[in-house]
Amino acid sequence: MKKQHRALSILLILALITLPGIAYAQTQGDQAKSSMQSAGTATKDAAKSVGSATVSGTKAVSDKVTGKIDINSASKADLMKLDGVGDAISTKIIAGRPYHTKRDLLTRKIVNQPTYNKISDKIIAHAGNSSTTAAK
Repeated sequence: MKKQHRALSILLILALITLPGIAYAQTQGDQAKSSMQSAGTATKDAAKSVGSATVSGTKAVSDKVTGKIDINSASKADLMKLDGVGDAISTKIIAGRPYHTKRDLLTRKIVNQPTYNKISDKIIAHAGNSSTTAAK
């Protein structure tokens, strides 16, 4: 009986010693969970901001970096900066939008092969550009 009483006492003491540690760990876990949720919300908000930047401006920025003119969104003046593209061809390019690839200029007979050869390395066609497909 004394052995059972002693074992029970030891278990009770161990429980009392570890209980505050368990409670502390639980509190820390709750705080960590709350911090992670806050971080998750901040990350989602940042992702939304980046997503909207992608829709509205990243394509234009990439064109500035590569130096290529997007035939789906370029102004008439920008198109006319291309070698061999004048008023008539720039008007045809704008009227034919949207383009899936820059090669569409040839397949739709917007420009001839010599003109395409001059401009192909200076142009790009961002398919799905919302501002051009909405206007069509």
